[in-house]
Amino acid sequence: MTEAPAPDLWRVTLTVAAKDVEGVATALENHCDTVAWFEDEAAGTWRLEGWATARPDPAAIAAALGTGVAGITVEPVAQRDWLADNLRAFPPIAAGRFFIHGSHFDGAVPAGKVALLIDSATAFGSGEHASTAGCLRALDGLARRRFGRVLDMGCGSGILALAAAKVWRVPVLAADIDPESVRVAALNAARNGVAPLVRAVASAGYRHRAVAAGGPYDLILANILARPLRAMAGDLARHLAPGGVAVLSGFLARDENLVLGPHRARGLVPARRITIDGWRTLVLHQP
Repeated sequence: MTEAPAPDLWRVTLTVAAKDVEGVATALENHCDTVAWFEDEAAGTWRLEGWATARPDPAAIAAALGTGVAGITVEPVAQRDWLADNLRAFPPIAAGRFFIHGSHFDGAVPAGKVALLIDSATAFGSGEHASTAGCLRALDGLARRRFGRVLDMGCGSGILALAAAKVWRVPVLAADIDPESVRVAALNAARNGVAPLVRAVASAGYRHRAVAAGGPYDLILANILARPLRAMAGDLARHLAPGGVAVLSGFLARDENLVLGPHRARGLVPARRITIDGWRTLVLHQP
């Protein structure tokens, strides 16, 4: 009998209470290549989904996540079918001046919109999540300002880097700790015609020498999670030019003080708040 080929992709699914979603998502990232989360408003819970190219160990995940996590499932998913389903289910999205669409879209881009070609894949950032939409709205509000150097920290698919490159036509450094995200971001830059402007690098936070060499930055974008944002507040402040702007997202509104506090302590001042479906985006200014 011929052995069946290994599945292209594995999906981990679990349910957590709202208060645990951020910590569990962070822990799940140690076992998956990418993680997304979805709110069930009726139940007051969140569903986390992680995808991995190698089969995750359910016992190891359960041990790492501890109590309070319900119904951990690990199942194979044929990657080509998964991508096709996402393409069919991913309608165009408008966020401010930006119009995000997949390669399956064959309609016309609305007049005056900045088109971003992004297919759902193995890197976070297709414009569907409220934190990404919040960042795009923030960029829309900043479009009349001039920026010379831009950093997208934790770039995922590179969607924010692409948006910045298209609006300001300036060099953008896209950095992510996940090599797959770096690969996808570079691919998306080429598909969107901004490859000469966008450079993608694998970096653990601000440690890559390219991050230091490219600064100080007039604009830093960071759509990650509350705890990493808090931990990197000092690095952000050191890499942000005087008069620069930082756009932070990836955390719930109730966790704003966790993120804002350490940035305030380093002199950054909040200029705008955007809230979408309970997710907060902060625009901070460096005096």
